[in-house]
Amino acid sequence: MEIESNEYPVLVEMEEEEIPVHTPAVVKEPPKIHRLDESVVNRIAAGEVIQRPVSAVKELVENSLDACSASINVVVKDGGLKLIQVSDDGHGIRYEDLPILCERHTTSKLSTFEDLQGIKSMGFRGEALASMTYVGHVTVTTITKGQLHGYRVSYRDGMMEHEPKPCAAVKGTQIMIENLFYNMTARRKTLQNSADDYPKIVDLLSRFAIHHINVSFSCRKHGAARSDVHSVVTSSRLDAIRSVYGVSVARDLMKIEASDNDPSSSVFEMTGFISNSNYVSKKITMVLFINDRLVECGALKRAIEIVYAATLPKASKPFVYMSTVLPLEHVDANVHPTKREVQIFLAVKYYNCSCLLANDIGLLIHLISCITSVVKCGF
Repeated sequence: MEIESNEYPVLVEMEEEEIPVHTPAVVKEPPKIHRLDESVVNRIAAGEVIQRPVSAVKELVENSLDACSASINVVVKDGGLKLIQVSDDGHGIRYEDLPILCERHTTSKLSTFEDLQGIKSMGFRGEALASMTYVGHVTVTTITKGQLHGYRVSYRDGMMEHEPKPCAAVKGTQIMIENLFYNMTARRKTLQNSADDYPKIVDLLSRFAIHHINVSFSCRKHGAARSDVHSVVTSSRLDAIRSVYGVSVARDLMKIEASDNDPSSSVFEMTGFISNSNYVSKKITMVLFINDRLVECGALKRAIEIVYAATLPKASKPFVYMSTVLPLEHVDANVHPTKREVQIFLAVKYYNCSCLLANDIGLLIHLISCITSVVKCGF
């Protein structure tokens, strides 16, 4: 019996697939560009210049050095968040300059852009004091030579809060910053939750003290009778290091000197102290000044660690103090918001070896070679 087969395929009814309907995209208008309010601009800039309490201390101490001070005293409360007070015996601030003292870009350090090519002062932009008034409460007390009394005035957002008031004052200027970052909640919380800034401030003052040996420095916590940094004017760099960092550091240091080979047209001079093989420390201490400006150089720091790694016991780090003098016109100090870095552009001959200093590379190589030779001889 034959079974008839269906000649036609069986059609199975399928559910219709829903095809998504694409609605035309809503064309958005480009956001409108507008000018920020001046107070917003200034507060943003202030957060970049004054990054933490130690930044404010550095700016104020450099201002005191620019004022030809022979004594600089720093008092700090709650890591600098509650109080930073810097007092000096410098030349003071003129009464007629007080109204614009804390306005942005007001300065006595330069008048034209070309002045930057030979700038000797630590400060020059006229931003630091203004920035402090946008993130803290600033009070200035000052007296100049020949005045019978001083003046005290408070500032907020770059402006005087009142007319300068006559007051008793000692020679120089005292600047007090209270409630730093009171209006920057996130920054203040971050700093309160992080390690206290006071050790950073002590380290900063220690570095200034061993370089500026013609100035006495002190730094203490508010309410403390004893200073954590106390240096006196001295003619000996080694004595300054001994006073600040202790006998255990000073006794294990070697002197280092280098310069170009043409004294008649000297464009490079470096002096300093570096530790010998007896020095033991778990952390590298590197103090670098270029034309009396405290700066940082990560590449040089790493290179020095490599040089010492072959000679020091494992896990031990060196102590290095270096002061380099170069022509002012070849050092660009205007490359970093906090001025902690500089760029060097210079073509010179070192020990009959011609090299081009661009972006610090040539100088870096030369400094490392000098340190390497001293380390090898000293060990």
